Formats: sequence, structure tokens, C-alpha cells
Amino acid sequence: MVKQPIPIYTEEVKKDTLSRLARIEGQVRGVAKMLEDGRSGTEILQQLASIQASLRGVSKTILRNYLQCCATDPTKSDDSEMYDQLIDVIYKFAK
Repeated sequence: MVKQPIPIYTEEVKKDTLSRLARIEGQVRGVAKMLEDGRSGTEILQQLASIQASLRGVSKTILRNYLQCCATDPTKSDDSEMYDQLIDVIYKFAK
């Protein structure tokens, strides 16, 4: 089993990410309301595309933070477990 490093987030990254997630949460609630109100499929799909783009942005921020804080030093050594974990993280993000 691969040991998970403890993520380290600067206050700026944490504040920005939590703010983005709160906006995404509001967008999701908005889509539910749109569905309840019988809004058109194109309007709902447009909002869903916006939510997906926002989530990709959050994922990019978290991945960048992970690479900076958790993967930089271990990749300088010959730690095959860290390489495996890094590949897994990047592969999941790239899907």
C-alpha cells in the first residue's frame, strides 16, 4: 500500500479553493432549481459545462499544489512508490 503524504496548502490556496468550491456548490444548486422550474435542456447543459470547467480549475490548483508540496522532494530520490503515486494522481486528473 502506498503511503499518502499529508497535503500542505498555503492559506491563499486553501481560501481560494474553498471559495471556488462554494461557488460550484451554488451552481449545482442553481441547476437543481433550473430543473425544478422546467428550464430548457440547453440552459441546463450550459450550466453543467460551466460547473465542469470550474471543477477542472479546482483540480488543476490542487494538482499543482500537490506537485509543489508533496512530490517535488521525493522525486529527487529513487522512491519508486512516490513515482507510482505521482503517476496515479496525474492519470486520474487527465481522464
